[in-house]
Amino acid sequence: MSELPRAAVERLIRKAGAPRVSVTAVDALIEILEDIANDISVRANQLARHAGRKTVVDADIKMASRT
Repeated sequence: MSELPRAAVERLIRKAGAPRVSVTAVDALIEILEDIANDISVRANQLARHAGRKTVVDADIKMASRT
């Protein structure tokens, strides 16, 4: 089961200009977004630990997303 709500992801696609969106397209984007979010989260956690912190902060997320 996915963590991201289908309705929110569908809104993102529609906001990008798509008048209609299939369920399979939403599911595909959810899978991709969750993979990307997981990768960023792992890197952000590593950055926080390297800095001697247990708490991941916004700067960790931003830095992790650039790599």
